[in-house]
Amino acid sequence: MTNITTSSINPVVQAIISGTAPQQARLAAARGMLPLAQDELLEVLVALRAGGDEVIARAAEATLEEQEAGTLLDVAAAQETPPGVLDYIARRANAGREVHEAVALNASTPDESIAALVAVSSAGSLIELISINQQRLIRAPAIIDAVLANPARTPEAERRVRETRREFFEKERGAQQIADELRARGQSAAAEFFDAAESISDGQALTAEDAWLIASHIEISDDDIDDSWLPLELMEAAFDESFEQRTASAERIISESLAEAGNIAPERISLIRRVLLMKVKDRVKIAMKGDREARGILIRDNNKIVAEAVIHNPRITDQEIEAISAMRTVSHEVLRLIPLNRAWARSYTVIHNLARNPRTPIATSMGILPRLFAKDLKALSENRNVSETVRRQAKRLNEARSSG
Repeated sequence: MTNITTSSINPVVQAIISGTAPQQARLAAARGMLPLAQDELLEVLVALRAGGDEVIARAAEATLEEQEAGTLLDVAAAQETPPGVLDYIARRANAGREVHEAVALNASTPDESIAALVAVSSAGSLIELISINQQRLIRAPAIIDAVLANPARTPEAERRVRETRREFFEKERGAQQIADELRARGQSAAAEFFDAAESISDGQALTAEDAWLIASHIEISDDDIDDSWLPLELMEAAFDESFEQRTASAERIISESLAEAGNIAPERISLIRRVLLMKVKDRVKIAMKGDREARGILIRDNNKIVAEAVIHNPRITDQEIEAISAMRTVSHEVLRLIPLNRAWARSYTVIHNLARNPRTPIATSMGILPRLFAKDLKALSENRNVSETVRRQAKRLNEARSSG
């Protein structure tokens, strides 16, 4: 039997799926005669059905066919159901509409299983439900192909997948093509970025409009940036991000920008979404090479490595640092690093902002309190937004100066 990995901690399940269990035990499992939980039984049956023993495979197939729709429904909806079981349910033609809907809505279902389900489904409403999940369509364009090849698709499903194909695939440009076009236009700094952009070379779709939008906000050559502050191990630690996490970060920053400004231009919303959906390495590069608008977006990035890269941008201004030092949505690490720069630490506005910012690490605040004017120490000692430790120290310093 071919070895198949399992996430189950049940030693019986592990032995059967790995092929180390005795022949009789595997046959009993294939006939549904072992006392296993329903999800474990299905995992075992799916594995045995695909095994090399023909007798056991036939028995497992027969037992699977006997499973009731209600049982399959619970398993199809559970996030912890093994992908192999979800794949089986998706491909089972007689599983029923409710079961197929549950497996289609389950985020754990493999994309290729969804494509297979669309290919065989005769339920237009189910195909339409699947077409709503644009993230899946982007990740797995085979689903788009399956929808368009299925005569049971609804007009709405066809409209959705065609729009996704047109927006994310038909207008996409390869990284090298974009770089060549930018270089021909004299935008060498942007061309350097697209030469090495992982978000495109790794298959992420990029429209021509998106490429020019990003390029217009890259102004610094690779020769003018210093990435020696960025050890490789920090980058490796920052890699683990999902598409959903990046999407959530973009929506958060859009909401914060709207709350602060009341209204923001559609072009800025597009820029925020496009930049924050890129991979970590690309966002770090944009943070160090980008213009003021790009810096204003990425300083709020959930990933502290990206946010830190902004303050290593050689064109960041003192006015920007003053604004960042007062921000309550910026990484603690960024606020810790600002006063380590001698030029910024000489700015009273910067250190005053840091002292009043509740996100500033306590150790950093304590180090800059002695530099504050007496009136500002007094105000800080009464500021309930900062920690009690900072308030107490501000009060001590103020009283010491008064008595001295």
